Amino acid sequence: MRSSRKRVVSLVPSLTEAVAVSAPGLLVGVTDWCTHPAPELAGVARIGGTKNPDVRAIAALRPDLVIANEEENRAPDLAQLRAAGVEVLVTEVRALPQALRELDRVLVGALGLARPGWLADAESAWARVEPDAERRAFVPIWRRPWMVLGRDTFAGDLLARLGVRNVYAGHAERYPKVAVAELTAAGCDLVVLPDEPYRFTAEDGPEAFPGLPAALVSGRHLTWYGPSLAQAPAVLSRALRGAG
Repeated sequence: MRSSRKRVVSLVPSLTEAVAVSAPGLLVGVTDWCTHPAPELAGVARIGGTKNPDVRAIAALRPDLVIANEEENRAPDLAQLRAAGVEVLVTEVRALPQALRELDRVLVGALGLARPGWLADAESAWARVEPDAERRAFVPIWRRPWMVLGRDTFAGDLLARLGVRNVYAGHAERYPKVAVAELTAAGCDLVVLPDEPYRFTAEDGPEAFPGLPAALVSGRHLTWYGPSLAQAPAVLSRALRGAG
């Protein structure tokens, strides 16, 4: 099936990768945060950040469709694009099944592509997951101030499928600010430290929680919903088992 959309702008790194891998050449504009796959994005126009896109530059690209996400992009920016006559598709992703459905909606429904093989591979990879014994954890996503995964998050859902119970999954906020003292006293088995959006490393993060095993994980495999989902169970499982 050939795409009926010839010019696409993506405001979401995950969706950028999904489109670039599935239909190279469709993308005419992406954000500054869109990094994968690098060869396919060479020469594609950069239109600002996910939270501050250049609306006039996007409109000037004459896209047939802009793809966005309700969490990563701001409603006023999307409203300005629509007011400029640009069609905008907004995704919502809070859990793995929803991510798979939304990817199908974007790639097959909106872009008219054949369902990509990597999407079936991702479904199969996650269907085979057998979670390890449950471990209680908290998952910082920012430092200064410390912020962690709370309720209703895609990353939290992936971790739960791998046997990691986020102790803040029932918090009223999706990304609550929590003091180090409270995190340390939470009685967890480990801390999970992704390398995005904050770039936690072996030297920046674990030292704040002495004595608590730390799992340094790939943020792309934990938070991106695209081709990386096919490798995510294996990549994340290795990092979690290697926590030390």
